[in-house]
Amino acid sequence: MNTNKKTPTPQEIEKEFQEYLEKKYGGTVRVMNATANEPTPEGEAEAPEPKKTFDLKFDLKPREIKQYLDRYVIKQDEAKKALAIAVCDHYNHVRECHENPDAADTDYSKQNIVMLGPTGVGKTYLIRHIAKLIGVPFVKADATRFSETGYVGANVDDLIRELVTQADDNLELAQYGIIYLDEADKIATPPNIIGRDVSGRGVQIGLLKLMEETEVDLRAGNDVASQMRAAMEFQKSGKVDKEVINTRHILFIISGAFTGMEKIIKKRMHQSRIGFNAEIASQTDDASQYLEDVTPKDFIDFGFEPEFIGRLPVHVVCNELAVDDLFHILKHSEGSIIRQYENAFRAYGISVLFSNNGLRRIAEKAIEQKTGARALMTVCEKVLRDYKFELPSTGVSEFVVTDAVVDAPDVELKRITEDADYNRRTVMHERVRRYEAQFYAEHQLQIQFDAEATALICERAVADATEVQQVCDQLLESYQHGLNLIKQNTGQTVFTFPKGVVENPEQVLVEWIRASYTTKR
Repeated sequence: MNTNKKTPTPQEIEKEFQEYLEKKYGGTVRVMNATANEPTPEGEAEAPEPKKTFDLKFDLKPREIKQYLDRYVIKQDEAKKALAIAVCDHYNHVRECHENPDAADTDYSKQNIVMLGPTGVGKTYLIRHIAKLIGVPFVKADATRFSETGYVGANVDDLIRELVTQADDNLELAQYGIIYLDEADKIATPPNIIGRDVSGRGVQIGLLKLMEETEVDLRAGNDVASQMRAAMEFQKSGKVDKEVINTRHILFIISGAFTGMEKIIKKRMHQSRIGFNAEIASQTDDASQYLEDVTPKDFIDFGFEPEFIGRLPVHVVCNELAVDDLFHILKHSEGSIIRQYENAFRAYGISVLFSNNGLRRIAEKAIEQKTGARALMTVCEKVLRDYKFELPSTGVSEFVVTDAVVDAPDVELKRITEDADYNRRTVMHERVRRYEAQFYAEHQLQIQFDAEATALICERAVADATEVQQVCDQLLESYQHGLNLIKQNTGQTVFTFPKGVVENPEQVLVEWIRASYTTKR
């Protein structure tokens, strides 16, 4: 037996153990650095680690939160209002407790939230941006990954530990975070089911404890990494400090599609009405209309424990999105995936323009998939995949995503790469459309060049080797004042420009102004 074998250092043990875990579990289990607090080499002073603190300065108003959310989420106005009010109530109370510890002793019902609505309507997006605005850590998890304590599966306490991780181990910041649990309808256990699913009622009870207020030990008993850190700490100091976090001020939000909930509500409402009202109720098929009237009793009938749903007093409904909503998401949302594609092509020196017709066609294709806004990415990726592969290796520097591109991407890609004149004309036509939109934004006057006028503008831009915008600026130099005069005389705000506006702009404008005096409103 070799007694001279070198004893491995803690760092070597940790590294070897990490390699074993990666080999066995494929990198899904991670060992935290257990040696970060090892003694420094002899003779070197160890600087004390500064305590991480958090100064909560919440002074937002509900309207300000909604206005912020409007920039990212289209529609869902009532949901945004309800969320803004609940969040303000919660964090105003948190701030009061932070400033005046005695306020913590007063009775207060925390504004935990349950969100109802189909997939892809913006539920997660709303909460993520609220957390970003406030500046608190945010954890999102799928309810189906959890099981009752003692069974195989994740424990709900892991949500709190993950919140601490998101807060960069700042315990004070973590205790003001937001936990968002999606697919929560999957942990409901209707009474007609024989037996209880361990990932149902047991998970509800576990979450109930967290929502009521409890202290969670940050060192999980089944977490090998945390146990190693505890052992190292004990070896170093002879004791192990217990790290806990209180859940009193953590905001809990659960969400789900709650398919079938509308039937429960409809049955209740139908039974409570007679005569004419009952007939109206039976004719209403819109699920979202029923969800607006959801009550705690409906959640209980759906399969939630009374105590659990009692800790979720705020009910928020998100409505299904229509084609127009998806179009507006693409066109106007600050978080539109169109920005992502613009950046992706820009990296190769290519400018991509999305026409209104192209965006609407994307929205129409996405609505067919019945996954809400999530389908927008799927459609765009399918349409533009070959474009991202082929165009960087060509001389194409700009192109337009038209409805034709969305309907027949392969055909249009071939035309764009092989017919430079066709691509140039398409780009110029889109520039004209954008000039029209810019004119409206600046002057509140809606103009539209007809097909012949648009073609003449493009021809002039090519002949003069100039930009479409410069051509249009020169043509309409006097039109802002002239069109406003016509508006004053007749109330007209929409103008279609024929080719005469391009050929002789001043003459056409004078004739229009003269005619406006004879057709005054």
